[in-house]
Amino acid sequence: MTSTANLQASTLFFERFPWERNKVERIAFEALSGMDDGELFLEFNQSENLLFDDGRLKNAGFNTTSGFGLRGVMGTATAFAHASDLSEGALKRAADTVRAIKAGHVGTSAIGVGPSPHAAVLYKDFNPLEEVPFVKKVKLLQTIDTYIREKDSRVRQVTISLAGEWQAIQILRPGTPEAGDIRPLIRLNISVLLEENGRTERGSFGGGGRVSYHDYLKPSAWQPMADEALRQASVNLKSVPAPAGAMDVVLGPGWPGVLLHEAVGHGLEGDFNRKETSCFTGKTGQQVAARGVTVVDDGTMLDRRGSLNIDDEGMPTENTTLIEDGILVGYMQDRMNSRLMGVRPTGNGRRESYAHQPMPRMTNTYMLAGNKTPEEIISGVKNGIYATNFGGGQVDITSGKFVFSASEAYKIENGKVTVPIKGATLIGQGAEVMKNIAAIGNDVQLDPGIGTCGKDGQSVPVGVGQPTLLVKGITVGGTEV
Repeated sequence: MTSTANLQASTLFFERFPWERNKVERIAFEALSGMDDGELFLEFNQSENLLFDDGRLKNAGFNTTSGFGLRGVMGTATAFAHASDLSEGALKRAADTVRAIKAGHVGTSAIGVGPSPHAAVLYKDFNPLEEVPFVKKVKLLQTIDTYIREKDSRVRQVTISLAGEWQAIQILRPGTPEAGDIRPLIRLNISVLLEENGRTERGSFGGGGRVSYHDYLKPSAWQPMADEALRQASVNLKSVPAPAGAMDVVLGPGWPGVLLHEAVGHGLEGDFNRKETSCFTGKTGQQVAARGVTVVDDGTMLDRRGSLNIDDEGMPTENTTLIEDGILVGYMQDRMNSRLMGVRPTGNGRRESYAHQPMPRMTNTYMLAGNKTPEEIISGVKNGIYATNFGGGQVDITSGKFVFSASEAYKIENGKVTVPIKGATLIGQGAEVMKNIAAIGNDVQLDPGIGTCGKDGQSVPVGVGQPTLLVKGITVGGTEV
């Protein structure tokens, strides 16, 4: 991929650090010679975070990391070595480690880096940490805190976090063009605790993406976020214990797509299906969801948290259809699993840092819109719940079984949304839920930019989304006596 980001990343690594390009390539490429795949992954990362609590700045941190990861792949075996020491000696030691798995085997190199299908660069290649002075960031947090406290006398605590990061990567692989990227990432999160008549409840809201701090300095950006956190806390103060039992559940648009991400998305990643540990293994071409359900993973969306110009193996990201009109049509693939499964990589090879190996991961995963209005969907429910926000959850990839806690939900009675409820837990199995979708809204939304996905000890930023959905017969664990 030829881009200014690629050139900037290349300049950073071969001018800032004591590396000689020819020597680095010779050491790495000799170690990888004859292997099925592999690469040298270089990373430089700077990040900062500010925490404002109890009316003052409680914590401010800044971190710089750099290093490399050298990976060699032979069949299903992988040799991987990494170091934070960007020196010739460290690279030679890593090369010796990786070379050890060859044992005389001569492999066939996997597909190289192709031209990017993107019509435009997905985000600007810049360092957001340098754009806005530190005092201005602190002032933003103070302003948000004051705004919230002045707006509602019930406020007992305001917690605000602001985080920024930029990551420069460079990927070198024998026989293919070098690939590089500069990745900015910003996130603002606001949490509010309200107290009324001796009862306390919390509400929170956040947003982010591959954008600049300047996007959040404007009141038009942060005020709606603060208002939403206050609204959620206020709603929760009025909540009653949640009912329990099997019932119809309407899922709101946007962030509730985290249930789709966890209960279905992970099961559509290539490694789980190659190893036959997913509940979707071997079901390509079969109906796995209700008609009308189409799910995509799209890493090509402008400025989105889960978007990437290239993945962490140097492959261009794509808009990959996973389920189309209820039929399973494909999986998300990195280079290794696509080669072993005899299919094309989809640009989903991701890693947390240079110290981690890549694996198939989601980018922005969401369900496409249907043709029903949210009002039509809700009016057709006699007795159920309307879940608009979710907190934590757990999923078993092999069985697809999940448990999710709703942080904002309401009763639906005779086709109308009534009282807010607290303590609702959704329990089900991902494949069954997909088949029990009875109505799909026309209001598809993506989350505001807060998603972080964990897998095998690695965390990466992602996006989720969906339209309003009606799911028949989900088991709801409640607190109503």
